[in-house]
Amino acid sequence: MKFRRDAPVALITAVVVVIGVLTLASNLLFGGMTSAVEKSQIDLMRSIITFNLEGTASNALARAEIIASEPEVRDALARSDRPALLSTTEAMFAAQKDKYGVTQVQFHTPPATSFLRLQAPARFGDDLSSFRAIVVAVNRERTPKKGMETARSGPAIFGVAPISAPDGSPAGSVEVGMDFGPVLDRLKAAYGLDLTLFLDEAPLRQTATAMDPTILAEQNRVGSTIKFHSTDWDLMRELVTAEDLRLHDEPSDYVRKAGGKPYGVVIVPVRGASGELLGAVAVTQSFAPTRGAAGRSLVLQILFALFAVIVLAGTVLIVVRGFLLRPLRAISARFAAIGTDDPVEDDPDDDRLSLEMSELAAEQKRIAALVEAARTPAP
Repeated sequence: MKFRRDAPVALITAVVVVIGVLTLASNLLFGGMTSAVEKSQIDLMRSIITFNLEGTASNALARAEIIASEPEVRDALARSDRPALLSTTEAMFAAQKDKYGVTQVQFHTPPATSFLRLQAPARFGDDLSSFRAIVVAVNRERTPKKGMETARSGPAIFGVAPISAPDGSPAGSVEVGMDFGPVLDRLKAAYGLDLTLFLDEAPLRQTATAMDPTILAEQNRVGSTIKFHSTDWDLMRELVTAEDLRLHDEPSDYVRKAGGKPYGVVIVPVRGASGELLGAVAVTQSFAPTRGAAGRSLVLQILFALFAVIVLAGTVLIVVRGFLLRPLRAISARFAAIGTDDPVEDDPDDDRLSLEMSELAAEQKRIAALVEAARTPAP
């Protein structure tokens, strides 16, 4: 083993191993931080859609209760005066539809018979009890309720309030339905999210017979679901597949690329007021900023590690060869010349020797002087 060769190799290898381990640990730590940030974004997307659907249902219920409290409405419904009820409420409905996305207002008589649809006044008298559980429950229990259901005109977020006749007896109920589309568009504008509502096709076809038929077109079909509304359908078609929606009765999330960019996707089930599964809302947000930061961090960590290895390896070579081996070799040569006639000159670099090497050089000079004195004949 040659110290001159093996010692620097051992030290430089140790430096490379230590810096490599530290770089790997740093990358794992940063990767964990990136995953935590993305997890918080996933949770935030899920909270945003859940909170806003619940808030929209509360707004619908508040409007329904205001309508149900109007004396003219109570009197007209109690007298089964459809023209009077339409005259009293149609202007209100037009204003609510234009300003707030209220797409359905319907009055019912117990247990769940359509008395007047403001969005379609010519259609009335049909029994809704087979698919409007929330209307049946409100007229049975005489308490207001809210939730998502599919009506003849299509799915909406409903608030349903009971209506009492002027004498206090049950007269029926009123529902206010708010379309999903404006809700999703508002969330995109507020949070920069892209959202798509998928509805299970079979029950949608069976119930929403008065819905716009173009919604059921082939280009909107994804597996057993139909895209009802999307803020960016081209993007969502790349991110959500039929397999993703095959089991959408529980929330799920994943990260997938579209157009070369990574996106976080959350699938949130949409359930009716009685708990039945209607479909799901897919929410997505670009993860390019976090993934880009992670990539840049990895490149910087590798560059810093290479810089550290080069600097420390150079330092090892300078210390071992310059501060230790070179002066040791020079002093060893001087020791070898003791007692011979070979001339030995003082090294001008002796002034820059370390303390330990200076002591060794001084000892060499002392021994050389003693040997030289012994070799000199006595006068």
